[in-house]
Amino acid sequence: MPAPFPTSLADGLRFAFGTLTVFPVEVTRWDRPAARGGMLCAPLAGLAVGAVAAACGLLLLFLGAGAPLAAVATVAVPAALTRGLHLDGLADVADGLGSGKPAEDALRIMKQSDIGPFGVLTLVLVLLAQVAALARAYGDSWTRGALAVVVAAVTARLVLTLAARVGVPPARPGGLGAAVAGAVPPAGAVGVALAVAGAAAAGGALLGADGVARAVHAVLAVLLSVAAAELLLRHCVRRFGGVTGDVFGSLAETAATTALVVAALG
Repeated sequence: MPAPFPTSLADGLRFAFGTLTVFPVEVTRWDRPAARGGMLCAPLAGLAVGAVAAACGLLLLFLGAGAPLAAVATVAVPAALTRGLHLDGLADVADGLGSGKPAEDALRIMKQSDIGPFGVLTLVLVLLAQVAALARAYGDSWTRGALAVVVAAVTARLVLTLAARVGVPPARPGGLGAAVAGAVPPAGAVGVALAVAGAAAAGGALLGADGVARAVHAVLAVLLSVAAAELLLRHCVRRFGGVTGDVFGSLAETAATTALVVAALG
């Protein structure tokens, strides 16, 4: 079994931050070991994105902007820090699945630069759900809302780690999807998932007197987000024959939305 990281942890971090964020990090290696390390480090990139988003939301709340405006700004930060690639992937996958066409034609539709009606509708509904859920969480507690933001961002990248596991094929050659598909050993993916769930539980436990309930709630958000993304992943593999960069983006947005909705339901 290949080692969990390439030459060094730094290579994996550079790959993760260089491909999944706009942070000025140069990707020095683009081989399979680097892809493996990058996907294993993906939740750390999510932690950075989530921390910046939560800080932005808390600053607006402190300045008196109110929960709805803070929620809009918080949702906008991850989109900006990822160049909107995950949202673009979500829209493309929605158009591909909604077309009802065979895999080859659906992949061609997904590769086009324009967005069709399925993509537009999906983007609108997902962004509305994220803003509404986060506004509810902020309205209940600033710290609860901030935790929800971080958990959502980290879990959104965790599902990328899980989707890059051995056994999940690429739908076509070339692109980020083909570069990372099947690169992560199952044991490594499970280990990262357990680490994320444990960190979410620890974050929830620090929220106050009801820390145990919050810890369980945070873990539940992770589990349900992973389950939702896994269902979408399996459907995409059946429909397209494998994964693409767009599929990875759609998985991230699905997981993030699920985590925020679970936070709102607490």
